Amino acid sequence: MSKLVNNLIRDGYLKSDLIIDAFSEINRIEFVPKELEAHANENIALPIGFGQTISQPMTVAIMLELLDPHRGHNVLDVGSGSGWTTALLSYIVGSQGKVIAVERIGELLKLGQKNVDKYGYVTKKIAEFYNIDASKGFSEKAPYDRIIVSATVPCVPEELKEELKIGGKMVIPVGHSLWYLEKKRENEFHKEEYPGFAFVPMAEGRIL
Repeated sequence: MSKLVNNLIRDGYLKSDLIIDAFSEINRIEFVPKELEAHANENIALPIGFGQTISQPMTVAIMLELLDPHRGHNVLDVGSGSGWTTALLSYIVGSQGKVIAVERIGELLKLGQKNVDKYGYVTKKIAEFYNIDASKGFSEKAPYDRIIVSATVPCVPEELKEELKIGGKMVIPVGHSLWYLEKKRENEFHKEEYPGFAFVPMAEGRIL
């Protein structure tokens, strides 16, 4: 187990066995630019090109612990970037689950897909990648047990709420806070807000 993972456990950010196993199995160094590999195990966000970043490990740990993914889940990963979160989720959901990774920047999508398949998850059809603008959801593969968004939005898209199963959970940055949403009934959500986070904004519009 790496020093980074041990520190995240020690500081209380990583708690669940399955998520800890995912962090131990999926090495962040595989998802950062070559020139930044020396910093891969530091608890900082790193640039991955196109104005995007790979999130701080602490932030990803917090998001995944809130998301509470399990084996066999169907998960929508919005803003998959270089693929680290997609790979972590693919490990967690396992062979009976599915991770739908969507990324609007075509070159990043290709990079993320290549990175994730270093672990065989694309070949095994656990992870699927789509070059789309998911700011209005992705109904083709809905409904989802879990939805995670890695870019900040001014408000939660109604389409994402609709695509979440009853009992499903979503973690999404809204402004400078992380929002946790749990769908209790068709139009009823439990919400918790955790302030003090910074994400790149979700870009809408044409596919790049």
